[in-house]
Amino acid sequence: MRNWQVRGVFFLIVLAAALWTLWPSYRYYTLSPEESAKLPPSERENLQKRAINLGLDLKGGMYLLLEVDREKLKEGDVEGAVDRAIQIIRNRIDQWGVFEPSIQKVGTDRILVQLPGVMDPDRAKNLIGKTAFLEFRVVADEELTRKTLFAVDSVLREALAQDTALMADVRDRLSPDRPFVALLGQVGGDYVVSVDNVGLVDTILSLPAVRRAIPPGYEFRWGRIFEVSGAKYRRLFLLKKRADLTGAELASAYHTIGSPQDPTAANQPLVILEFTPRGAVRFERLTEENVNRRLAIVLDGVVQSAPVIRQAIRGGAARIEGIGSLDEAKDLAVILRAGALPAPLRIIEERSVGPTLGKDSIERGTRALVVGFLLVVVFMALYYRTAGIVADLALLLNLVLVLAALAAFHATLTLPGIAGLILTVGMAVDANVLIFERIREELRSGKTFYAAMQAGYSRAFITILDANVTTLIAALVLLRFGTGPIRGFATTLSIGIVASFFTAIYFTRWVFEGLLARKTRKTLAI
Repeated sequence: MRNWQVRGVFFLIVLAAALWTLWPSYRYYTLSPEESAKLPPSERENLQKRAINLGLDLKGGMYLLLEVDREKLKEGDVEGAVDRAIQIIRNRIDQWGVFEPSIQKVGTDRILVQLPGVMDPDRAKNLIGKTAFLEFRVVADEELTRKTLFAVDSVLREALAQDTALMADVRDRLSPDRPFVALLGQVGGDYVVSVDNVGLVDTILSLPAVRRAIPPGYEFRWGRIFEVSGAKYRRLFLLKKRADLTGAELASAYHTIGSPQDPTAANQPLVILEFTPRGAVRFERLTEENVNRRLAIVLDGVVQSAPVIRQAIRGGAARIEGIGSLDEAKDLAVILRAGALPAPLRIIEERSVGPTLGKDSIERGTRALVVGFLLVVVFMALYYRTAGIVADLALLLNLVLVLAALAAFHATLTLPGIAGLILTVGMAVDANVLIFERIREELRSGKTFYAAMQAGYSRAFITILDANVTTLIAALVLLRFGTGPIRGFATTLSIGIVASFFTAIYFTRWVFEGLLARKTRKTLAI
């Protein structure tokens, strides 16, 4: 009797631990929008971390198929570049805070990325696809920039006069006297171009005659898009072609908010860059040699900011200003910390799964699970009577343990995973059916119920163990070599097999022994 009580305490502890593990999932997924808005962000994030993760097919999110640009790589470097790109993408997404992303190699040069719960496709694509090649380049002084712009203007005017077919489709957008300079404006001392004319300016700057007018060792680069009175512009910078410092010397990057006392970035989002010891020395020398000149911080060919160097900067730190939002600053810091991709990535396929589809999938899967569970419960209760009710209790405990394990291991529940749960219900009952039929055989041979029960469990044990082990091996193979939905199915099936073996062999036997321990019960309906 004492042994039975000890096992009872053990089962109660297991059940309490399972319910405690499941509570955050219940709490998180039953929160109303109003309740969620009232919760502190830290508490809501903690609930999300401890809740069962839902896959892309249930929660909604993004699906991206990316391809490495082979043209930017040497022959034979593709495979290594893909592996490196996967690691960098994983680092970026992990730092971004996406739960349970799926990132895997497809073929030789493609990468499949699934982001459950991500509903901002532009932000995700920017975070994943940005190459993140960071450079520090000295900006040409105002006099050289002005002379170059007017030289381009003069060369373009002559070229248009000599060749009437040149840029014939856009001549009506060009001023006869100032075909290039008229496209420019000035904001805060910088030359700017309306975003509507950026393509036209690019076309002009690509003309051979115009390229010859640009001083050797210099090139034009665009700045970020910004708004003035509702109109969008991009700055146009004349930079040195050669980078004086690159992101290879970057040790870390983080986002912050400018101090209210900062005259240039008060309360504005910033990204702080920290260099390696070698990079700090080079950065100090660079700023010391270019005091009162501007230094452009260039990311993937786009000038992020170009502050004036007031004095030599010591300490190995710099900052990027002019960032639109705190989220943008956070993403930029994540990209810079994770490092540059070995080659650009092209988006081959993009899909978004909306939350409505995810909700529909959850409802259908849950309905199938509930209906299947109820049918099994009713059948067992009618066919095996008292023993069937005991099996139903074991089945309920089995489901609780499987869901608790998913939450504890931070596994992802997918639609195939729900199918695995439904299969687990059938398998859990199958073990009890084997035991009950063996007990019936022993009862027909004239044994008491207690003796028949002991023999039934003993003789059915090997059969149940063999069946579960072979199924578990198949599930583990699927888990090891499968991808996406197959892994979700294999995960729930593996956990379900272990839980069903535990509940069918040990829990039901404990209940039977407890019922038979009562003096008024010497047998049970089976």
